[in-house]
Amino acid sequence: QVQLVESGGGLVQAGGSLRLSCAASGRTVSVYAMGWFRQAPGKEREFVATITSGRNTDYADSVKGRFTISRDNAKNTVYLQMNRVKLEDTAVYYCAADPDGWLPPRSRDEYDYWGQGTQVTVSS
Repeated sequence: QVQLVESGGGLVQAGGSLRLSCAASGRTVSVYAMGWFRQAPGKEREFVATITSGRNTDYADSVKGRFTISRDNAKNTVYLQMNRVKLEDTAVYYCAADPDGWLPPRSRDEYDYWGQGTQVTVSS
């Protein structure tokens, strides 16, 4: 079993920056693909970014060029650097782990483990 705990959420002004962290425990996730998803009120959970075990990355069009996903295998941690945030980035952000680490999955169904989420609120 893999446990994921997100942190780093909070209130940020539009145009500002925030870094989310996802700490994994229970197993080493270096061979896992790791992803970030988000869910705004009244909306479905949507893909944000993913990084494979080989550090290949993929992003949703809405965040491409503004967000960066990275991983530190020594710390068993994945990060999401959020720059130039917008009001529409407001959501609960979830970290997820996919044991098949070679491909960059965008589908929620590909991920076996999920964190509890961290709230990000962007103000004007």
